[in-house]
This record gives sequence, structure tokens and C-alpha cells, in this order.
Amino acid sequence: PIKRGDTGGASACSGGGAAGLANRQGAGGGPRLAVCGGGAARHLGMRVWEVRWAAGRRLALALGSGTVALYEWRGGGRWLRQASCGGAGALRCAVLAGVSWARLALAAGTAMGAVVVWRAAAAKSPQYQLRGHQGAVLALCYAASRGLLASASEDRSVRLWAVGELGIGDGTGACLLVCYGHGGRVAAVVLRGPLPVSAGEDGACLEWGGGGGVRRARRGHRGALRALALRPAGGRLATGGDDGGVRLWQPRRAAADAGPGVAALGAPERPRTVLLVGPRRVLALGEAGGLAIFEVAQGRWTPVLHPSASGPRAVLAAAPLHGRDETLCAVASGNGRLLLFALSHPGAAAKLKLFDGAVHGLSWAPRPGLPSDTAAALLASGPDGEMLWLDVTHRPGQAPWVQLMGRYLLPPCKQRWHTCATFLPQEELLVCGDRRGSLLLFSCKALPLESSLSVLFGLHGKTGVTSVTIHRGCIYSTGRDGVYRQLRLRDRQLEVLQKHRPCKGLQWIEELHFTSDGDLLVLGFHADNFVVWSSRTRENIHCIPCGGGHRSWSYCSSPLAKVFAFVKSGDVMLYHCEAKPCEQQVLLPSLHGREITCVRRLGAVEVPGRATVNVFVTGSEDTTACVLVLSENSRAAVPLARLSDHISSVRTLAFAMGPGAEGFGDEGLSALLFSAGGRAQIECYRLLCAGDAASESAVACQVIHVASHRLDKYWEKKKNRHKLVKMDPETRYMSLSVVPGTSTKQLPTPWKFLAAACSDGSVRIFGLLEAAQKLVLVAESFHHQRCVLKVEAFLHTWAGGERRHLLCSAATDGSIAFWNITSTIMNAADAFVALLTEPVYPALDAPLVTIMAHSYGVNSLHIRETPEGRYLVASGSDDGSIHVCLLEVALGRGEAIAETCLQVLERVSRPCAHAAHVTGIRVLQPDLLLSASVDQRLTLWKLCPGELVPLSTTFFHVPDLAELDCWEVVEAGGELCYYCVLCGQGLEIPSPCQENVPSSPPCVVCR
Repeated sequence: PIKRGDTGGASACSGGGAAGLANRQGAGGGPRLAVCGGGAARHLGMRVWEVRWAAGRRLALALGSGTVALYEWRGGGRWLRQASCGGAGALRCAVLAGVSWARLALAAGTAMGAVVVWRAAAAKSPQYQLRGHQGAVLALCYAASRGLLASASEDRSVRLWAVGELGIGDGTGACLLVCYGHGGRVAAVVLRGPLPVSAGEDGACLEWGGGGGVRRARRGHRGALRALALRPAGGRLATGGDDGGVRLWQPRRAAADAGPGVAALGAPERPRTVLLVGPRRVLALGEAGGLAIFEVAQGRWTPVLHPSASGPRAVLAAAPLHGRDETLCAVASGNGRLLLFALSHPGAAAKLKLFDGAVHGLSWAPRPGLPSDTAAALLASGPDGEMLWLDVTHRPGQAPWVQLMGRYLLPPCKQRWHTCATFLPQEELLVCGDRRGSLLLFSCKALPLESSLSVLFGLHGKTGVTSVTIHRGCIYSTGRDGVYRQLRLRDRQLEVLQKHRPCKGLQWIEELHFTSDGDLLVLGFHADNFVVWSSRTRENIHCIPCGGGHRSWSYCSSPLAKVFAFVKSGDVMLYHCEAKPCEQQVLLPSLHGREITCVRRLGAVEVPGRATVNVFVTGSEDTTACVLVLSENSRAAVPLARLSDHISSVRTLAFAMGPGAEGFGDEGLSALLFSAGGRAQIECYRLLCAGDAASESAVACQVIHVASHRLDKYWEKKKNRHKLVKMDPETRYMSLSVVPGTSTKQLPTPWKFLAAACSDGSVRIFGLLEAAQKLVLVAESFHHQRCVLKVEAFLHTWAGGERRHLLCSAATDGSIAFWNITSTIMNAADAFVALLTEPVYPALDAPLVTIMAHSYGVNSLHIRETPEGRYLVASGSDDGSIHVCLLEVALGRGEAIAETCLQVLERVSRPCAHAAHVTGIRVLQPDLLLSASVDQRLTLWKLCPGELVPLSTTFFHVPDLAELDCWEVVEAGGELCYYCVLCGQGLEIPSPCQENVPSSPPCVVCR
């Protein structure tokens, strides 16, 4: 917390869960600090719950042991008075009240569910206790002006107490309000006036009413909320949580809390189709074929077409003309007839006979080359899969002019008609989706009946494609399968780049709206509700109960209002919501909703006119991976792309650097990304990153999904599987490593090979053929017979050019095994056709050597080649120990590949190097080692003969450290620098510092 007292000085003091305190000087008086910095830090040796200014510009502290203290921060810092508050047990939170020692009081929440109040002047025993919570009290908020105290607990409740002035009088406090509504523990609470506002681990920020009910719920964070702040003057709220994001929420007026409603319009006949023509007019086509329009301003229906004009089973489509208060309407009947007219002159209609049977599909599409204020393209589908393309031009007061431009033949299927279409600019190509879920590409040049140039059959399943959109050169398609896909056009063929699943529970996606401010709005159905979901804020902007998407409906968004019309219970229903300012502002974008389990640095991108930016990829327990940039200047993480193909947690990542797609310049980054985790699932992507000075992140990222693999899908293809133990569907991939040196002339095909450590006790080798988009299992071994935690592949090359592909694996028993996988790689490359058609699972050869490095599981592993051609293998364990061994690769007496042998030349061990699991380790130089642990220490080690000598230790802020990644940079002047990134409950790049290492060049080590 940061607080200001009533002394009028421009200083701020800060404390927190760490055992330290800092004071920051500010320039100027006033309510806002003009300059912060230059403060002195004090290590107090115990947890600081609360700090505030006291009389004489001294500090009042509430410490973790239940101690109230006065502290003189000026000079060297000294204690003035201390009082130990007894009789409460373990504390979980605390607040202070009062500015003098005589009036100083402490209210603390305990692990037993009580709120205990002491006076500093008489702290031996509590003044009184407030009881009612059934779990530990996690947060408190005291409003001195109102005499109210709010408490939040792990029992999912919030309570409001009347306590008066803390420490004054003998009152026992009365419980005024008990609030239940959170789905998890309540982590923070503030008081807005006389009522509490709370934030919980369910990701919700709740405002409570006077009766204890939820008055307003705010959601948008991807994970649990941990922090909550209130500005009393304006009523704005700020929230922060496990996703690393910070959001600012504007107060909502009481009149707006009721929200818009849904009104029945009373259609003149039973409606079949409903369409919105702007936010103020509704078109309804009846079952008998009559067309009527509803004017919202007038509140009544006006007939447009008599039922005899179109007949039953009619189809309706409308296209507003840009810049005009006019709309082109098309009504197709069940006998193949088509009526085209302007809505303002329905009597002047063009009548056409398109087909001998019914018209099944009818849609408008803007076409490049046609003036959008007078003309549009119409697509109509009839029997036997025939689709016509008509150009329609509006003529005021006359029937529209119609010209046949193309005839197309849809692929055979049961439901053979199109559902949506769009023209590609400057390509003379047409992309359309059909009711079978396929995406089709046609040429715009030929008039005779033409087949498709490219077909992605059943791309969105059997329920159909709902929309096709062009945005920034990419094609986006949506469907009723709950996903939208990003595609590109390559050699006049449609190619899927990536599949996106916006959020859980959205089973049906209807449209995508790209806003001018960079947000992506996803329109679809969640159960029986129509929702508009924002990709930026990750919440539903609108949620309208309508009964589901299997009905006619229409949505219109304008600067003035958001309108939704739908058919229900034989009537037309209208939802109308007036536009209002955005309620929330994303101050810091979120990364992940849960713990970050892995991180890898892709590389650095040079952007003209900007500082160099680093590109990283993170994986999380929330089943997603995120490509992001970290700028050294802004110190902010900006997500570039989210990968959501995993069905379980993402535990490990690996890169294969190399050239990417054709036409990608050398100035960017190109790599194959492998991500793996729970449910034995591996996903492979091609990442293309290049500088983009126009974007906020300064980097443009393109993601292409290459291949995927799941073990359970291939179990049924195994031969003699009745003799094997069935694969556990809960198998997790714990670690991945790309086998280096396989893209050479020694291999007949451009394979990439991947080693995986598996929780079922196996080490598996996979092969990727990017051109065929296939990832196959080529070999496996169950040598370890227990969970394998880490794998690391490396390449040894002799002076004559002969190569050996070697693999290191480590398990939960502390053993490290070394394998020669050269023959496995060569055999798999020779038999790639058989592997693609019929799965083969040969066993790996026995390990060359196995060493017992630790007494517990190996949580970190790294290998570095020395200048002499030997290998340093460093590992860290659950018991906090570090082990380093020096290996030499040699040939046996024979010349066969199998006779390659490894010799362990030296072993060095450091027991209890850390106080907890060592989850990150890197060999920076042959005599320099960096380790990181769950104890939040980053230690630099000197590797000396027979021992590891610590050089420096620094603390970092990320709890529950999961992984460490390092890279080196040559700074200006030729100085070699080392940087690192840490992940766990957060992400951190420590600031570099200078370290002079004896017998080694000067280096910079992360702090």
C-alpha cells in the first residue's frame, strides 16, 4: 500500500508482503506526487502488513508478527516505539487507524476467521474481536469518517461492521451486512460510501447493495483478482489479478443499471425472416410471403409487399447503400422467381426467373469496382448446387438494373447452397461458404458454369459456414462449430493459417466485427443467449436471451445504438441499447489467467526509429500460449497472438529456427514453435515476426498452424496393441527439445525431429514434415520406468564432419540418461512415406550411460559445448542441489554408429545450493553457471575444479518459479551481456548488472 497522511508533505511510503520498506521523496505539495525516486530502502526483518504516516512525519507500521510500531525513517532509520499485540494467533491482514501513539489502533484478520482490534497503548490483549467468518480473513478496509470496517474471507463472504473509531471506547462492533455471491475466496475489499466492493478469485469484482445482494458484477480478467483500489472522488475502480492485467472501471449511473429490455413489436403476420435496416427500421417477411417494415420512431408496421408477390417459402436479403438513405431488397420465392427493388419504391421492381426450383440461398456482397452508394453484388443459390452472381444497380424511381456476371457450381452435398460470400480486392476472386461447412474459391472472370478453384471441404463441420470477412489481407471464416479461422490465399489456393476459439461456451459464431480502435467483436450464441464478445476486454458486451440461434435474427451496431431483432413465439422481438461510453479501460493487457509454466525467447526485432524489442512465447495452465513483445523502454508486455488449440495446460515450448514461408524477408524472425502439455497433445506453428513501426507493439506477427499430434488418436492404429499397456489419456508432456542439425544434406527429406519427456515414463521422438503438415511418432522407450521430467538434445561433430545426434533425459528418481539417437533419425528419414501412411513405433536403443545425479527429481537441465569439444551438463533438483558433469564423446573400436560411447570426465555437486526446488539453470560460460529456484533467488556460480563457488545472489519477484530462459547480447563496445526471463506466478526480466568474473571476460548478469 501507498498512503499519505495529513501532514501535507510530499512523501510516499511503501511496504508489503516483503520484509522491507522504502520511502520516496516527491517534489511539490498538492494531491499528486510530481516526482518519485531517490528513496532509501529499509530491511525490517519481518512482514509489513500496513504502513501509514503518523504525527511528526514518522511511520506507523503493522508488522507480520502482530506488532504495532513507530519508525523514524530519516537518517539511518530507527525504531521509536513497539508494542506486540497478543492473543490472536496467526494474522493474514491488517489495517491501522490513528496518527498518534495514544490513538493508534490495529485491526487484523486472523487465520481462524476473526477480526481482532487492539490499541497500541494497551496491546497485551485485544480490545475486542469480531466473529462470524468461517474461514481466514484475507482483507480489511476501514473508513474512519463513517466508522465502518469491511472484511473479506476465504469462506467467499464479505461482512460490514459498525466499529466507530478504532481503539476508542469499549464497543464490540455490530455486523451490519453479510454478502455472499463470489464463487471463490475473496481477496480484496474496499468501501464505496457505506457499501463494500470486493474482488475474488473467481475473477469477479462485485458491488454490493444494502440488502447484501449483488448490485453490479464486473468481469473481464482472465484469472483470479488479487488487488482492488478505489478513487473516492470519482468512484472509479482499478482491479489487478493473476493474469498480470490492470483495468480501470468507470462508475455506472443508477438509471443505467436497469439496462435495456426486449420488446415485442406485434408483427402483422407470423414472421419467417427478420432484418434490421439501420438501428431504426425492421423488415419482417411473413410465412405467407408478405413483407412489412417497422419504424421505431413511429411505432407501427407498414406493408411493403403483398403475400401474393412472393408466396410462401420466400427468402429475404437487404443491402443498405452507403451514403444514401436507401436499401436494395431482394425477395426470392419457392418457385425460383426473384424480386429486386429499392425499399423506398417497392412498386418499381425488377422481376426475374432464376431457377426452375426454389431459391435456397440469397446474400449481398460488396464488390470492388462497384460504387457502394449505387450498386451491390447479389448471389443466389438454386437447385442442384447452381449459384448465380448478379450485379444490381439502383436507379431512383425506376426498377433496378440487373446484369448476370457469373455462374458457379457448388460441390455435391446434401445441403447444396451457399450461406455467405465476399469478393477479394484486386484478385478477381470470390470466396463463399456453404451449408455443408465448406469454404470455396471461384474466379470472377468466366461466365459459363464454373467449378471452384479451391475447396476446403467441411472446414466448419456439417452445420455450415456463417460468414466470410476480409481484414488486412487475411480471410476470416466463422461457423457453428464455435471457432473462427484465419486463412490466406497462396497460388490461388485457400490455406488455413490458424484456428481461434474465442471463449469457452460459445458454441456458435455468426460474424466478426473489426472495430476502428483495434478490437475484434465476436457475434454468436452461448446456449440460448445471443452474445457480443470483445476480444480486447475478454467479456460479453451484450448478452440477450433469445432462445438460441436456430431462428431468424439480425444485429445492427451504430454510433448511436446497438439493436438486435429476432423471431420468437410467432412475433418479432426488438432489443435496443443506446450507446454509452466504454465502462472499462485496459491499462495493462493480460497475459494469462493462471500460472505461466514455460517461457522461451524467440529473438530480437530491429524497428527503424524505435528501440530493439524482444519477442517471447509463454505457455500457461490456462491452456493457451501467447506470443508477446517486451520493450526495454516501456517495460510493458504487449500480446501479439494467442494460441488456443490446446485442450489442457501448456507445460513446455521448443523452437526450431530457420526460414519460413516464401516472400518473408531476412529482416524478421521465422521459427517453428512446438507447444505441448496435458492430454498428450503437441501443436506445431510457424511464427513469422517482422518490424511494424505503425503498430503499438512495433512488431507484426503471423501465425500459421502446421500440424498437431495426440497419442490417443493413434492408439487404435497400433499393431499388437493387445500386448501393450494402453496409453494413459492423462499423459503429460513435461519437456520438449528440438534435435539440432537435421536440416542438412545427410537427410533425404527436410525433416524436423523433436524429443519429448513424458509423464508415463517414456522418452519419445517425433518427426515433422512441414510440407505435408504431418507430425508423427517415430520411436519411444520406457527405460526410466517413472515420470521423465526433462530432455535435452545436442549434436556432436568430429573434425572429419562425422555427426552423432545425442539425447539427455532426466527423471523423478534423479537419474540422467544419455542416448545415441543417430540411427533412429536416419531410419525415420529414410522411411518417411511409411511413417506418414502407417504408424511404426520402434524402440530406442539402450542408453549409452546413466548417472545418478540427484536423490530427487531433476527439475532443470542444460547442456553447453566447451571449446575443447566436450559437454557440460548442469542439472537442478527438487532437493535444492546442483550437479555438473563434464562429458566426452568418443568412438569405440568398431566403426558402427552403435559403438559411440560417452565418458564422464568430471562431476561436481553442490548440495543445498538453494532452499527450494531448482527450476531454472543455464551454463553461461564453461566456468560460469546461473541458477534460479522457487526460493526466489537468482545465483551466479563459478565452476572451479571440484566445487561450485557462489559469486552473487539476488532476489526476484516471481513466486513459484517454473522456468528460466537466457540469451546473450553483444553490447556497444564489444561487451558480452547475459539477460534472462523468469516465469511462474508472473513474468519478469530482471535488470542487468555488471559482474567481473575472475579468469573470464566481463559479463552482465540478470538481476
